[in-house]
Amino acid sequence: MTVTKYSGNGNDFVIILAQEKEDRSVLAKKLCHRQNGVGADGLVVLLPHKQYDFEWEFYNADGSVADMCGNASRCVAHFAHEKGISKNNTSEFLTGAGVIHASINGLYVVSDMISPNIIDKNINAYGENAWLIDSGVPHLVIIREEIETFNIEQARQLRQQYNCNVNICTLKNDSLYVRTYERGVENETLACGTGMVACFVRLYMTEKVSNNIKVHPKSGDELYISYEEGIYRFGGKVTKTFIAETLI
Repeated sequence: MTVTKYSGNGNDFVIILAQEKEDRSVLAKKLCHRQNGVGADGLVVLLPHKQYDFEWEFYNADGSVADMCGNASRCVAHFAHEKGISKNNTSEFLTGAGVIHASINGLYVVSDMISPNIIDKNINAYGENAWLIDSGVPHLVIIREEIETFNIEQARQLRQQYNCNVNICTLKNDSLYVRTYERGVENETLACGTGMVACFVRLYMTEKVSNNIKVHPKSGDELYISYEEGIYRFGGKVTKTFIAETLI
């Protein structure tokens, strides 16, 4: 099996091509295993589609299925462009959350994100106010003065209680800093695209930021989120790490 590994600012994925849908949860767990497999936060399977450039199946590292992943959307758009699956520096593909449109300029990829849904604005998260926002997948968003400390056990409990990802974020020097505990990975990851977008949505809706901002995940990389013409756009560089043949 030929696998291609990509990183979206520290959020890493194994990408494969397939012709038919099937349950690949066991394969995802094997490929994503950091010691015995390729190692990744998720597996993305690209499938043919009659209307769009392709359709994807997305699996978290634990084999669970996720409807959407922001960083993966940018990685697969670049992959499909290089493979000739998508044409003219754009890519349009179907995810579990809906259709994603992406534009590719070298290694810089911008994805038009799924329109977010505010589920709850009044969640008590260990004494802090949290919003529950679906930005393709559900995210708790907590705003703090600083995010140097991230209680992973509390994040894990909130993840279980609300069946969602958990984010803490702060504004500093006109930039947004975000840390995310990811459902399906069951730990903090170096970056989470839908998490960063969810944090931006809360801040933008409460008029704490303008319609565009630089965003820094735990990896320290710089990404951009904007709200233009009713669309949330998420952009940054991607890295193709390697192509390999695996016996898994």
